[in-house]
Amino acid sequence: MLKGFRDFIMRGNVVDLAVGVVIGGAFGKVVESLTKDLLTPLIAALAGKPDFSAFNQGAFGIGNFANAIAAFLMVVAAIYFFVVVPMNAAAARMKDPEAAAAPVTKACPQCKMDIPIAATRCGHCTQAV
Repeated sequence: MLKGFRDFIMRGNVVDLAVGVVIGGAFGKVVESLTKDLLTPLIAALAGKPDFSAFNQGAFGIGNFANAIAAFLMVVAAIYFFVVVPMNAAAARMKDPEAAAAPVTKACPQCKMDIPIAATRCGHCTQAV
């Protein structure tokens, strides 16, 4: 039962979805701050003081926007270093090591040039192999 759960969690698309949801939530805060603290006051300044209930008296909320970007970057860094990197390392450990490829050439005993394994005569010096 636990092996099945581990296999489910280790599947790449589950981790990708979880990372996407967390980053999407953090990015949503950045976009919300961009519209609320920068774009809305800019539009209000250009249009001539429309009635915005959440408008901070004509001042740009650049500090709030910077906080949202900093929080987003911290969330992304935490997700990367505490979820993505360990999951990639675990997936690499679980992966079967690939067998070394069989050689396709051999050295001619006479001229030491590489010739195909199945060759019976060297193509360079015509020595029988």
